[in-house]
Amino acid sequence: MPETQLKEICEESYNRLKKVCMELEKFLNTTTLNQLVQASSDPEQYESYYRDYLSDLRHLLVNCENAYEKLGICLRRARFNKEFAEEALYLVYHTCVNLFFYPKGEVYEEDGRNSYTGRDAIIFHKEVTPELKALTLGMSKVFEYLRDELQYYETDYVTMKRMSATH
Repeated sequence: MPETQLKEICEESYNRLKKVCMELEKFLNTTTLNQLVQASSDPEQYESYYRDYLSDLRHLLVNCENAYEKLGICLRRARFNKEFAEEALYLVYHTCVNLFFYPKGEVYEEDGRNSYTGRDAIIFHKEVTPELKALTLGMSKVFEYLRDELQYYETDYVTMKRMSATH
C-alpha cells in the first residue's frame, strides 16, 4: 500500500476513533447501572444484561483509546513509519472493530443481511434505553466503515508478517 494512502487511512481511523472515545466516555461518565435498570420494564431481568453491556462498553473504550493513542503517535512522528502504522491499524481492526461486533457479554449481535436492506445491522437481545440504542447504532456506522477500510489487516497483514519473518 502506498505510504500516502496508508497515512490517510491512519488519519481517518484516528479521527473516527477519537469521536467514538468521546461519545463512549461521555455516556459512561453520565450513566449508571442503576439508571439503566430503573428505566427498564423488568429491573430484575435487566440487571445482568446491563452490567454486561456496560462492561463491554468499558473494554471497548479502553481498546479504542489505546489504538487511537498509537495512531496519534504514528501521525505525529517526524518521519512516517509504515511498519508502525500497519501495526497500529492491525490493532484497530483486531481490538476495536472485532470487540464491537463480537461483544463478550453478547448483548447484541450483527445481522449483516439488514445492512443490505437499509435497516440497522445491530440486533439487541433486549430492548435498551433510547440513549444506549443511539450510541450503539452510531458506533456501528463507524466500526462498519473501519472494518471495510481495514479488512486487509484481518488476514493479509498477518500473512505478510509471517512470510517476512521466515526470510
